[in-house]
Amino acid sequence: MAQVTNQELIALLSERFGDKITGIDEPYGLLTFHTTKDAIIEVLQFLKEDSLANFNFLTDITAVHYPEKKLGIAVVYHLHSMVKGVRVRVKVFIDAHHPAIPTASTIWNGANWMERETYDFFGVKFEGHPDLRRILNMDDLDVFPMLKQYPLEDPNRVDKKDEYFGR
Repeated sequence: MAQVTNQELIALLSERFGDKITGIDEPYGLLTFHTTKDAIIEVLQFLKEDSLANFNFLTDITAVHYPEKKLGIAVVYHLHSMVKGVRVRVKVFIDAHHPAIPTASTIWNGANWMERETYDFFGVKFEGHPDLRRILNMDDLDVFPMLKQYPLEDPNRVDKKDEYFGR
């Protein structure tokens, strides 16, 4: 089994996609990079089908809400090449007011449920998804619980007042 290094993957991606690949980082040895929602399907397809990369397993799709940023939602893909023994993280930042991105279920069938969960909790609409509906929350829920739109604690809670604890 021939291993592939992060530097080889960076060179491969930079050669193929150029400036569509940005924000390259290696936190804790995990290659992480950003791309755009226009290029994400092409990037994922390339990572799956290229013989050097061979990312044959989609580990996870999720999102992160950054309310302070202009493009406030990051859709995050974790890929694993079981043949090459390497993992990557791909991030795509999208507009939090119109969170839409193409579906990856055309590449990996397993993306179906992961995208439904991401839609359910973050409101990200995966365009072209065969059955995009809530998976865990109630169908008539009109909010997306993982968006940071509300304060973490209720300011009216009396059990959190300092005078009760001698402070």
